[in-house]
Amino acid sequence: MLETADGFKIAETDLEIRGPGDFFGTRQSGLPELRIADLTTDENLLKLARGEAFNLLERDPHLRLPEHQSLRNSLLTRTKEVFSLIDAG
Repeated sequence: MLETADGFKIAETDLEIRGPGDFFGTRQSGLPELRIADLTTDENLLKLARGEAFNLLERDPHLRLPEHQSLRNSLLTRTKEVFSLIDAG
């Protein structure tokens, strides 16, 4: 932090040191349960995956096509826990 006043550089360094924490939880540091990529080194892969996800949702926003049923079911199962915590709050 002594070498720059660039907020983006400081945030990147903070991410590398502490990790992103929980995306849906309350933990503010540490590594998330992301098992397919490293947020600090796989930026290009993650941008590609993000673009593909947006393309998929543009074609099938509710994931109703037969080829997307397993993805839909997985997302509903995973997010049910998160949304139940939000509703309880």
